[in-house]
Amino acid sequence: MAAQDLVDPFGRTIRDLRISVTDRCNFRCTYCMPEEGMQWMPRSEILTFEEIERVARLFVERFGVDGIRLTGGEPTVRAHLPVLVAKLARLGVDMALTTNGATFRNLAHELREAGLRRVNISLDTLDRAKFEQMTRRDELPAVLDGIDAAIEAGFDPVKINAVVQRGVNDDEIVPLARFGRERGVEIRFIEFMPLDAAGNWLHDDVVGQDEIVARLAAEFPLEPVPARGAAPADRWRYTDGGFVGGGGMVGVIPTVTKPFCGDCDRVRLTADGQFRTCLFETREFDVREVLRTGGSDDDLAALIQRAVGTKWAGHQIGQVTFVKPRRTMSQIGG
Repeated sequence: MAAQDLVDPFGRTIRDLRISVTDRCNFRCTYCMPEEGMQWMPRSEILTFEEIERVARLFVERFGVDGIRLTGGEPTVRAHLPVLVAKLARLGVDMALTTNGATFRNLAHELREAGLRRVNISLDTLDRAKFEQMTRRDELPAVLDGIDAAIEAGFDPVKINAVVQRGVNDDEIVPLARFGRERGVEIRFIEFMPLDAAGNWLHDDVVGQDEIVARLAAEFPLEPVPARGAAPADRWRYTDGGFVGGGGMVGVIPTVTKPFCGDCDRVRLTADGQFRTCLFETREFDVREVLRTGGSDDDLAALIQRAVGTKWAGHQIGQVTFVKPRRTMSQIGG
């Protein structure tokens, strides 16, 4: 059967599938989950590797999806993760992973050999005390070592995701960019989004793209890179040759101040098998139910098509109509 495009009501073709493999995490980042009392999903509710592979194969072979990113929680805490990566890599798509990097040294080469090609590592600060305050874990040396391990294992590109919060780590925009230049990794600054577990998000806490770029441009010579298309980050190129390995980039994901919803080509599968058409969606479609009640691939495809038919124009952050999702980032999949 030839692949058919999966097109939403606004003419956007779905090409990117985000799959959360676990809601568990070895960090407790303040913007992602509560400090204590997190109720983990029972293991029986989490999709098996075979179930994930079946859904992914359907997206690739029937709907022409060409990119898969594994997320969590923290995906590296899922046992035998390279086994899943190998299964998905055989589908012939662009495979990526988002991780906090704390245990990446232990898995880097095995994941690379299994077929993973790209990795994004979260790093919001280079200050050890601040790192412990933001993640509630004293793991900065392990994360820095994980970044080195990713580079050594040959991942290309290695990108660093940094969520910027005013009054928390916005004084580190330039130091983080300098770190990226020295290591030859692309830093991507992410605007602070209303998915924090405590529900304390305020628009005033957001450091917007224009301000981030202005701070960078005051320190480094930059030129904009052409339009991002469906990619979430706007990017700038360093023009002074000061980036290890050549013409380096820095990016900003302006989820709040300049949403990229109009070009969004992604959908999400949570660890417990719920299908979501947007990170901020309030509705979910139960893929696991179809998988575990003998549903056919046609049944699965029909559910996915029906869900994509509800994909909205945008998330409406900052508008009176915005409704915060009931799940935190760790439960949805970053």
